[in-house]
Formats: sequence, C-alpha cells, structure tokens
Amino acid sequence: MKKHLMIVLLSSCLSTLLYAEVCDNQGMAGIYPCQNIDLMSHLSLSEMGGSNSESGADIWGWTDAQTGKEYAIMTMRSGTAFVDISAPDSPVYLGKLVAATTANLWRDVKTYANYAFIVSEASGHGMQVFDLTQLRNVISPPVIFTATTNYTQFGEAHNIVINEESGFAYAVGTNTCNGGLHMINIQNPASPTNAGCFASDGTTHDAQCVNYLGADVEYSGKEICFNANGDTLTIVNVSDKNNPQQLSRTGYANSRYAHQGWLSEDQNFYLMGDELDEDAYGHNTKTYIWNVKNLDSPQLLGEYIGSKASIDHNIYIKANLAYLTNYTSGLSIVDISDIANGNLYDKANFDSYPSNDGATFDGAWSNYPFFQSGTVILSDYDSGLFVLKPNLDTIFLSGFE
Repeated sequence: MKKHLMIVLLSSCLSTLLYAEVCDNQGMAGIYPCQNIDLMSHLSLSEMGGSNSESGADIWGWTDAQTGKEYAIMTMRSGTAFVDISAPDSPVYLGKLVAATTANLWRDVKTYANYAFIVSEASGHGMQVFDLTQLRNVISPPVIFTATTNYTQFGEAHNIVINEESGFAYAVGTNTCNGGLHMINIQNPASPTNAGCFASDGTTHDAQCVNYLGADVEYSGKEICFNANGDTLTIVNVSDKNNPQQLSRTGYANSRYAHQGWLSEDQNFYLMGDELDEDAYGHNTKTYIWNVKNLDSPQLLGEYIGSKASIDHNIYIKANLAYLTNYTSGLSIVDISDIANGNLYDKANFDSYPSNDGATFDGAWSNYPFFQSGTVILSDYDSGLFVLKPNLDTIFLSGFE
C-alpha cells in the first residue's frame, strides 16, 4: 500500500511541496523506480537557491553532537547548500555558501570537528572552511552564509579527503603536488596549515585516508591513503608528512579512469569504481573488488557487475553494506558479507533519474549513508537532493544469497 504525506511549507513566499513516498509492491516510489528504499523528500536545485544553469555535485553529511540534528551539505555549480534533514520528510533549506571565486561544475565537501571543508576546480578557489555550528541559529531561512576562513595554498582542487581520526585533510587534483596529495593540518579547523605533499605518482582523483587497523601488521597504526590514481590503486604511507612513502602502485586490466573507492570496515578489502570503462567497453556497471590485506601487494579479487548499463561514480561502505552511486540508475545497496570470496549481492535500489539507465553522465552523483538514524542522502546532477530511508530490516531479513 502506497502512503502519501503531503506537507506544504511557505518560505520566502515560495510554496514548496515536500512528500514521502513508500516504495510500493510495483517497485515505485512516486515516479521513481525503487527496491527496499523509501523516498522521504526531494528538494530541487532551484529550491536550494540554484540558478537556471545550476547543476548538482557532491554531498556529505553532518550530525550536530550538541542537538542531534542531521544536515545535508550539497555542493552545486554556484556554491554549497545546507539543509536540515532532522525530519526527513520535511527538510528545511537553511541557506548557501556561495563559491569563493566563480561557479564550477566540480565542487567537493567533507567535514571535521563541526567544520565543513569545500574545494572546487574553479581557478583560485582554495579551500573554504565553514563553521557548521552556525546552522543551529538560522532564524529566517534561507540565508547567504560567509566562510569562516579560506585556505589558499592551492587554487583549484578536484576533491577533498579528510581523515577525521588524525585531523588531516588531503586535497587532490590541485595545481600543486603534481596533482597528488596536498596535505593540510586541520586540527585547528579555523587555521589550516600546509603539512606536505605526495607528488611522485601524479594526479590522484580521489582517496580514502585512515589510521590503519587492517591485516598488514607492518603498518598497524600508520596513516595510510588508498588513492584512485587514474589507472592504478596507489597506496601511500603518509604518517610522516615530510616524507610520505609509496607502498604499492597496482594497475588492472582494461582500466580507463580509476575514480574512487572505499574500504570495508575491517580495512582488508577495497571497492573501487572506474568511471569510464562502462562507456568504453559496453559492459554494465562494474565495481572492482580488491584484497588489500598486504599493502605492499594488493590483489584484484574479482568484479561485481550490476544489472544496468549506467556509469559508476561514488562508493561508501557502512557495516556489511556498500552504497553505490551510479549516474543514471541512482543508488544501489549491495551486501558485502561474502566479499572475501569476491561476492556482492544487490539488495536495494533507488533511481533518481528514471528517464533511462544508459552510460551517460546524467543523474546521481554521490551519496552519504553514515547518519545514525539510517537516513541516506543522494545528490543528483539534474534534480537536486533526495532524502531516502532504506528498509534495512527487509534488506537483512531477505538473506544474503
């Protein structure tokens, strides 16, 4: 039985229709194909202050430890939008932090210690630092925010990576460090400082940097970055920021553009997407499964082939579930409990781009699955912010086969 919840909010004389749509027995949540994922609400780009030429980009989340409220932080061509999603079916757009220089398609954000850190490929943009506690006291939204500070030791950057345990950020794809890891000490978030470079393997597209606790005891407790470097998985020990050490550089067959990846929670396996192989070779969405128990010699364990032709983008892992963002087919949630044997199983889906599932750069950009509430947020290049609720009880009760 499909349930509808209609809520009309008036803000700045604009009537915004918000709704919740349960994923029904026909596999639809309103106009969106789905499986085991309910649509709680949706805000378009224009409803988040977007212009006529707006496009959506990356997304991250923040939970205010003081109030328990959850927030979506969505980047767009023109800047960064902040949305209170504490009531998932009634999100409140609080306002925007405009671009530091000019509008640009590529903008990325991560968080650390109540601050957001935002980079862009716009020339001279640097890294905006924004005190997220300002979101507690927005009386008459939406408002235009200002940055707390702006780090300018690089101009443009493609992505920002943060190790919240160490208090270091890593800007990648910058005009410094040969495009590799530009390391920044953010332990005092309002006063970030340059900490070093890793440049020897050229441009890093994206990375995950962790305090290592995996099976390779030689590196226990070290700070390790797992880098998607175009045609390789490149693993770097960055414990000594003045002398980072490349541990391995591993290619794979038919690589086109190693894009991004994420570690299993035990840090023994790594899922990675190649953004250009679907279009180049005509296969369905492919996710590469790596065994990284030996950091000096990671092994490609297998491949997971999805049911659609869409291009993969960003992957995140929480517990035994991987949350895969694939452009035109949206969000897929897969069971990774048998990852050691190279097996992943599709469990849930939400398609934010119902027009088609082809290998084009339309639709979903990224997701954030780490809220304690179980809410998942999805950013869409064309359509804005989707607030989702996976039916985890159903997913787990369905078994892992």
